[in-house]
Amino acid sequence: MAREFQAQVQEAVRDEAALRAALADADIAPQLMVLVQLTGDLGILEEVAPHIHGAWSFLESVPEALKRKVRDRLVEALQDCAVEDRPPPPLPPAETLQRMMSGGVGQAVPEEYIPLLLEETRLAEEDPRAVRWHRDPGPAAGAFRVLIVGAGLAGLCMGIRLRQMGIPFTILEKNAAVGGTWLENRYPGCAVDTPNHFFSYSFEPNNRWTRHFSGRAEIHRYIEDGFDKYDIRRHVRFGVEVTRTAWDEARARWQVTIRDGEGAEETLSCNALVTAVGQLNRPAIPAIPGLDDFRGPVFHTARWDSSVELKGKRVAMIGTGASAMQAGPSIAPEVAKLIVFQRTPHWAMHNPNYHKEVSAGNLWCLEHVPYFGKWLRFQLFWAGSDGFHASLQKDPDWPHPGISLNEANHKMRELITDYVRKELEGDEALLAKVIPDYPPYGKRMLRDNHWYRMLKRPNVELETGAIERVTPDAITMRDGSVHPVDVIILATGFQASRMLAPVDIVGRGGRSIRQAWGEDDPRAYLGITAPGFPNLFMIYGPNTNLAHGGSIIFHHECQVRYICQALREMIEQGYASLEVRQEVHDAYNHLLDETCARMVWTHPGVTSWYKNARNRVTVTSPWRLLDYWKLTRHFVPEDFRAARPGQAPAVPGQAREAVAEAAQLTVS
Repeated sequence: MAREFQAQVQEAVRDEAALRAALADADIAPQLMVLVQLTGDLGILEEVAPHIHGAWSFLESVPEALKRKVRDRLVEALQDCAVEDRPPPPLPPAETLQRMMSGGVGQAVPEEYIPLLLEETRLAEEDPRAVRWHRDPGPAAGAFRVLIVGAGLAGLCMGIRLRQMGIPFTILEKNAAVGGTWLENRYPGCAVDTPNHFFSYSFEPNNRWTRHFSGRAEIHRYIEDGFDKYDIRRHVRFGVEVTRTAWDEARARWQVTIRDGEGAEETLSCNALVTAVGQLNRPAIPAIPGLDDFRGPVFHTARWDSSVELKGKRVAMIGTGASAMQAGPSIAPEVAKLIVFQRTPHWAMHNPNYHKEVSAGNLWCLEHVPYFGKWLRFQLFWAGSDGFHASLQKDPDWPHPGISLNEANHKMRELITDYVRKELEGDEALLAKVIPDYPPYGKRMLRDNHWYRMLKRPNVELETGAIERVTPDAITMRDGSVHPVDVIILATGFQASRMLAPVDIVGRGGRSIRQAWGEDDPRAYLGITAPGFPNLFMIYGPNTNLAHGGSIIFHHECQVRYICQALREMIEQGYASLEVRQEVHDAYNHLLDETCARMVWTHPGVTSWYKNARNRVTVTSPWRLLDYWKLTRHFVPEDFRAARPGQAPAVPGQAREAVAEAAQLTVS
C-alpha cells in the first residue's frame, strides 16, 4: 500500500496547475476529508463543517475563500508527502474518525457505524470482506463443487470470492451474455437510482463513471469488465436454464437439471447450490381481458422490443413504477401521443445530481488524489443508506395515520408535494392525480426523471380510471371511454413474491420449495438459507430487497461473505451437509415480521410488490444496513445442523442429547 500511495501522490503533484484545476472543479467535502487524513488537522475540519448541511454534494454552502484555503492546504500536503517520500498516514483513532465523518456529512455519525464504514470504504485494509481460510484446506477445497445460478452482479461477486478461495464453481446463465437484469432491461432511459460510486463492489470501485446515476449500458460494461478482470467468464455456461434441482440425501449433493436452447437436458451435481437470480427477473403480465387480441405490438419494459418504431405512434404505457418513470419521459418527445394508465400513483424524489455528469475535476481526483474516492464513497453511503429508516416507523400516537407515519414522514410528504406542485406549474387537478394517499415510502420511492414535466406535455395524457378490456386497436375503460392506440407497453413490474420461480427446487424428504413457501410467502434465515434445503444458499433472497435506501450490491457482499464462511466451515470441518435449524429460522422470521409490522410497508392503504396477498412483507428488508451487516458478518455454526459423511445431522459442538429441546439452545 505504501508504494501505491507514493505513486498516486507523485502523479497528483506532477503537474501543479492540473492539480489545482481539478480541485477547483471537484467536490469540496472529500477534499476536506483527504486533507484532514493527510495532516491530522482537525482545526480546518471545525472551520468548514458548519457549512456542510448533508452528505449530498449539493448540500454545502462553503464560502469560496474557505474552499480556496482547503485546496491550497491540500496541494501543500500532497507536495510534502511527495518530497519527503512519506508512507501512508496511519488510520486515525475511532474517535477522530467519528469527528471527521460527522463533519464531512454535516450530521452526527453514530459510533456504532464506524467499523462498517471503515470496511465499506477500505480505509483500514484493502479487502476486508474477503474470506480467508483458518488453515490450509488441502485437497478438500479443490474437491468441493459449487453451482451458481445467474451471471449478474450477484453471481459475479460469488464467483470472484470462490475463485479467491480456490473452490471450483460453475455459473449457469440462461442468457447468451452476462449482466442479469442489466442485460435484459434495455428500455429507453434505463438507469440506476443509487449513486454509482456506491452502486459498485467495495473491492472494485470504478473511478470512470461518467454520470452520478449511470445508464444501463455503463453499468453493464462494469459487469462485463468484472467478469474479464477476475477471469470469471470461463466459468460460465451460457444459454442453459435451470429447470429443476433435487437434494440427493444419500450423496448429500444437489442434482441440478439444465436445459439448453435446443431443449436438450443435462443433470449436474454439486456440493452446494447458490441462487443469484435476483427478485426482479420474471415480468408480471397483467390479466387484462383482450390483451392477447391486440393487433399491434405489446411488450414488457423488461423485454423491450427495439424493432418497434415508436415515432409518430399512439402509445399506451400501463403502469407508473420505476421503469415507467424512466421510459416514459424518454419516449414522450417522439411519440404522437402517450397515454399513461395509472392504477396508483408513486412518490418520486428530486435529486439535483440525477441527470448530472461527473465533473472533470472529480474524475481527475478519483484517479489521482489518494483517499478521494474512499471519502466520496463514504459520503454517498451516508447520503443514501439509513438516514430515512427512523422516519419509516409507525408512531402509534400520530394523528394522521392514513397519509403519514410520524412527524418526519409527514414533513417529507409536504416537501415532495411542494416540489411536485412546482413541477406541475400549480396544476392542482393534475396534482390531485399524482400525489399518493399513502405515506412516503409505502411503495418504492422513485427518482424523478422529469416525470411531472412529461405529464404537462400536450401529447401526454394521464388516465387514472380502471381498464375494462383491450380490443384489437384500443383500450376500453370501465366508464365506457375508449383510447385508440398503436402500441402497448407494459410497465407492470415483476413476480417478486414468486421467488426462485419457475425452478422446481426439491429439498430434503422430497418437499419442494413451493410447498414450503406457497405461491407468494417466501421465508429464509437472513434471506440466505431455509430449513429443509441443505447446502442451498440464496443471494437476494426473501426480505433482502432494500427500500429505505442503500445499494443492493452492499447486501450482495454481506450475503456472499456469509455464504463463503459457511462453505469454509463445511470444507474445514469435513461436513457433507449444512442446514439451518428450523427454530432458528422461525425465530428470525418472527422477529422480522414483528419489525415489518411497525413499518410503512404494512400500511393497510398500500398494495405493492413488497408484500403478499395477506399483507405480509416478503421482499423488503426491515433492517438498517448496519443491522444486516452485523447479522451476516460472522457465520455461526450453532445456528445449523451439520453432518459428516455417514453421520446424522447435529448442532456443531453439542452432543445429540443436548438438543432434545429447542429451549435448551441459544438462538443468536
